[in-house]
Amino acid sequence: MYGRLKTQLRAALAGASRIAVLGAGSELRGDDGAGPVLVQELQKHTRKRWSGTIQTFDGGTAPENLTGEIRAFCPSHLIIIDTAELGRSPGTVAVIPPKSIRTTAFSTHILPLSILVNFLERSIACKVIVIGIQPKSLQLQAPVSSEVRSAITELVILIERIAGHHLGRMSAGCCHDRGSYR
Repeated sequence: MYGRLKTQLRAALAGASRIAVLGAGSELRGDDGAGPVLVQELQKHTRKRWSGTIQTFDGGTAPENLTGEIRAFCPSHLIIIDTAELGRSPGTVAVIPPKSIRTTAFSTHILPLSILVNFLERSIACKVIVIGIQPKSLQLQAPVSSEVRSAITELVILIERIAGHHLGRMSAGCCHDRGSYR
């Protein structure tokens, strides 16, 4: 399962100079909190080592509220993490092409994720990668399931390693320098 994901992420992050990771979802609804939990864990791992080149954003149920902060960071690549109904086993992780978002059921957002992705792709010249995690339970007040918790742990390690590989070879430029900030 993670072999294919690793290959897809390596290809998607090629040429990365600054990576934003946006977690979306509600921590009050069991596995729907996977996105926010993942960015909290990733921040612990990347804060000192990749300061200025990897930035995490906890979007909760309104990730659109962070578009200004994401634009100010000027990422070359944006990874959005969320739970998605993939029709697979709980904890399954998949890269979802942004154009396919309309056909994938996302959970608890105020603004549809497809609109957010379209806005960010147009307003920042960055590549958007959407990663979905199959939830087990979206029950109110439930904890994140062990299956999804395992997927979060594996994904944090994978993102850190792949991003670190790409960022270690690139200089951190800002989109202001690329002339793409609008």
